[in-house]
Amino acid sequence: MTHVTIEPSILYVGTPVALLSTTNPDGTVNLAPMSSAWALGDVVVLGVGLPGQTAANLRAGSDVVINYPSPKQWEAVERIAGLTGRWPVPESKQERFRYEREKFAAAGLTPVASELVAPPRVEECPLQFEAAVAHCSIDAEGNFLIAQARVLRVHADEQIVVPGTSYVHPGNWSPLLYNFRHYFGLGAELGESFRTETPKTARSTAQPFAEHH
Repeated sequence: MTHVTIEPSILYVGTPVALLSTTNPDGTVNLAPMSSAWALGDVVVLGVGLPGQTAANLRAGSDVVINYPSPKQWEAVERIAGLTGRWPVPESKQERFRYEREKFAAAGLTPVASELVAPPRVEECPLQFEAAVAHCSIDAEGNFLIAQARVLRVHADEQIVVPGTSYVHPGNWSPLLYNFRHYFGLGAELGESFRTETPKTARSTAQPFAEHH
């Protein structure tokens, strides 16, 4: 292995894509794709660009649903990747983004009522986290909002759940990954962490992930 020094324009080494649904000040809904989310216990840390409507909504106190699409939904994600719910379109976005109020329709996705928060879930996403924002701050460079969202309820497609448990079956669930601005899914399982609570022996009765996902 020979290493060289590079200066990549982005550092998305392969992170899950999420669709964030939030409530606009007028009560309508915004839906936005992002790929800077990671879990710390029952808190998911979200990093979103400051000029966008999602950041404005989170700063204004909106709850959020963190919807995780499967690889087969990458085209729906991409259909709204160049859209913004912010009007007027921020100057920093004017060159590559256009305004769209109806993001769900533009993506071809279906809103479904949440149980504990106001923003809707994305029906087609196999994993959905209803969450309340507990803290917001600005990143060191002043470009991103960092929101800490406490997960209140998790919804999972039954076909990705180990039967009779609250465990997600890691062989049946594959997140959509954003790998240096390209979309990927997971490959075959390589092995288990010593921390796993779903060893292969406990997953043997689960059904394979359905083809329609």
